[in-house]
Amino acid sequence: MHILFLSPEVWPFIHVSGLSEVSHDLPLALGALGHQVSVITPKGRLTPEVEAGLEKLDLLIQVPISYTMHAAEVYRRHMGPGVDVYLIEHESLFDRDGLYGNEFGDYQDNAERFIFFSRACLELALAMDWRPDVLHANDWTTGLTPLYLKTLYADRPHFKAAASLMTVHNLGKQGVFWHYDMPLTGLGWECFVPEMVEFYGKINFLKAGLVSADKLSTVSPRYAREILGADLGLGLEGVLNFRQDDLTAILSGIDYATWDPASDRHLARNYDHHDLEGRQACQDDLRAAFGLDRLARRPIVAVVGALVERKGLDLICESIDAIIGLGLDLVVSGSGSDQYHEILDAASQRLPGRLGLKLGYELALAHKVMAGADMVLLPSRYEPCGLHQMHAMRYGAVPVARATGGLDDTVDEGQPPGEGTGFKFEPYSTEAMLEALGRALAAHGDPDVWRPIMQNGMGRDFSWRSAVARYDDLYRQAIAKRRGARGA
Repeated sequence: MHILFLSPEVWPFIHVSGLSEVSHDLPLALGALGHQVSVITPKGRLTPEVEAGLEKLDLLIQVPISYTMHAAEVYRRHMGPGVDVYLIEHESLFDRDGLYGNEFGDYQDNAERFIFFSRACLELALAMDWRPDVLHANDWTTGLTPLYLKTLYADRPHFKAAASLMTVHNLGKQGVFWHYDMPLTGLGWECFVPEMVEFYGKINFLKAGLVSADKLSTVSPRYAREILGADLGLGLEGVLNFRQDDLTAILSGIDYATWDPASDRHLARNYDHHDLEGRQACQDDLRAAFGLDRLARRPIVAVVGALVERKGLDLICESIDAIIGLGLDLVVSGSGSDQYHEILDAASQRLPGRLGLKLGYELALAHKVMAGADMVLLPSRYEPCGLHQMHAMRYGAVPVARATGGLDDTVDEGQPPGEGTGFKFEPYSTEAMLEALGRALAAHGDPDVWRPIMQNGMGRDFSWRSAVARYDDLYRQAIAKRRGARGA
């Protein structure tokens, strides 16, 4: 099977969210099954090391945007058996500090940028003379491609047999733009209707994919249920309910070769779930990296990833003193909204030795945090899947998470506590979060309870082994549906 895997971010080229990790790991898992996977992503600003590993193809593709043609160069990198990544270069559109925006907000020309990318993916397939079996689109930035397959590219022999899958990683980002951008899409105004791209008088890129793709998926069972309601359906619950029979929930995974405390080269000392002795050296290393009291033996709770409201940063920032007052030290690593950066920076200066802050993303530091923290705090408003809780459990850090989406699906609070893998709370409130932290802290005080919780999490299997088999099956369902529709 030849799969075109379209994603705006793929590690190690562009990393903004967990989508970059999924867009690296899932194609490799598919390649290991014997499939040919062509991953296509924009070429943004790369580190010199990553840039040096690219092969520039002797190929210039022409991409139509409205009535003009945009030339794009193409780079390639072989990632593993059966898997190649193709990077589309358009400097004026993608040679920027951020992928989606900068400190002032989203880029004003995002509609044009991702219309270009969506059409460039299909033009690259034509130029390479590919005849894919499946086109797998991920999130709003590629949402137009399933619709293009059935409209502008419907008569191209290369795509006659191509089925499509649209995966929703985060319904909170939909790609909604004013209707004056409609001519940029190349689609006729007959597509600007509620049954296609129109959304309350605007264009909705994600909706285009949801109504057009042969099959739909999202990234955890609970999130699949949540987005059918008005609260988390965010205006698209009607479309999703209409297509509920085509919607499949597949829990994302993590790469167990990359995330393995027994062999992780970033750690001060390796360990596994049978022998946890090395974690103390990792915690000492974490204290040094974040400027915490070196001789203290207080438990460390970590906050990692996007420092934005959706991840519960409002609760965390309101509760910093209360968290410290519980007898915990706090480390925060990530980036996000300036308002939270400022609050956390001020708190770190006010609480030296108790709160350590590192803004930005460093791969090595992410591994050190999971290996050295006792707990990882995840109070998300909503969480489609989440990978940090999986990383945490793999490394023996116990998640304290809000029971929503993939967090609820992956974290088990056992009764008695020693039979679970973490601690959860339901209400979105500082009181509920602090109460869950208090339960975790009480368990931490009893090694006969805490050690089994750590080992239970480390023993869970969140690898791609199960998920990739389900994607393989879903691709085959999409192909069968596509062939059935053509036969009809």
